[in-house]
Amino acid sequence: MDPLRSWLRPAGGGLYTVSTGRQEQEALQQALYGVNTSAQIESAWHRTLDALPQARGAILGIPSDTGAGLVRGAAYGPQALRQAWLRRPGQGPQSVLGLVDAGDVRVVPQLLADEMLSEAQIAATRAALYPDTPAALAATWPVSPLSLAQAALGLMLQRNPALKLLVLGGDHSVAWPVVAALAQHQRQPWAIVHFDAHTDLLETRMGVRYCFATWAFHAVKMLGQGARLLQLGIRASGRDRGHWENAFGVRQLWADEVNGQPISRTVDQVLSHLKGQGVRNIYISNDIDGTDAESAPATGTPEPRGLRPELVLAVIEALGHNFNVVAADLVEVAPPIGDPEGAARTCELGVSYLLASAAAML
Repeated sequence: MDPLRSWLRPAGGGLYTVSTGRQEQEALQQALYGVNTSAQIESAWHRTLDALPQARGAILGIPSDTGAGLVRGAAYGPQALRQAWLRRPGQGPQSVLGLVDAGDVRVVPQLLADEMLSEAQIAATRAALYPDTPAALAATWPVSPLSLAQAALGLMLQRNPALKLLVLGGDHSVAWPVVAALAQHQRQPWAIVHFDAHTDLLETRMGVRYCFATWAFHAVKMLGQGARLLQLGIRASGRDRGHWENAFGVRQLWADEVNGQPISRTVDQVLSHLKGQGVRNIYISNDIDGTDAESAPATGTPEPRGLRPELVLAVIEALGHNFNVVAADLVEVAPPIGDPEGAARTCELGVSYLLASAAAML
């Protein structure tokens, strides 16, 4: 029994829905997997999973926004981004050579990480998610989206150590399982390039250890010595840059700094810093709110005076030319927030970021 077939669902199917919502998911899945009926989706998806050991890269959606702030909606990001990707002529997530869509992590919307659940709740959720799995096996399986994502990504990298990961969020808490999985499989020093309006460097948020505001704190601890977390676009912080850099050893390029200089200067700063850290491998974590809110309004915490899209794209391209980009994500795209035009504009820009990230990886 392949755990991935139980931990994941076909692309767009990570959120449980019925009626018209289910019909929309199935239409997306038919287009992505190149089949004509709903009955063919499962077998086509299984063939995709079977191709992972030979694939150059894999897409994984984590449609969870339980780790976000007050305004939700990023759970619908993976589905909307794939739909926008398919609307481009001749495009589609699996049209990039060697990139396969492994689907979505199964998400129970009320859950976040297994460490936050009682044994009784874990047992009840296991019974709901894995009714046909032998009890002894199911008893070892996770149930919450962050825990499932970490297990699934780890297994994918175990089967194919050279596999590149393109993750569709979800809120920024979904970066944590990517970090945790990479830490288990990267044998050389690696770094994170993090686009965001916020630092995400809290140790906990209201007692929650892993969420959108804390993942970077735990990533820094896992990366170890050196300034191997580089943050671009920071502008919404109760502390100044000196506090964060001195307290955590990170390197930050705030939005007001980079917006006041040529793009080439920022690219040079990024490359110079990373080369100075002696790293070869890079994970790009791209929170859409790092981009100016005028260009990407459909997100939970849009912030003005952010990064220009052309700067973000230039940095991603330069990283691909100069380093081995092992993983990338796009998070906090929240299509239900705001007006339809703003959501469409945000998703279109998001697809541009995903295409640039895929090119940088592959």
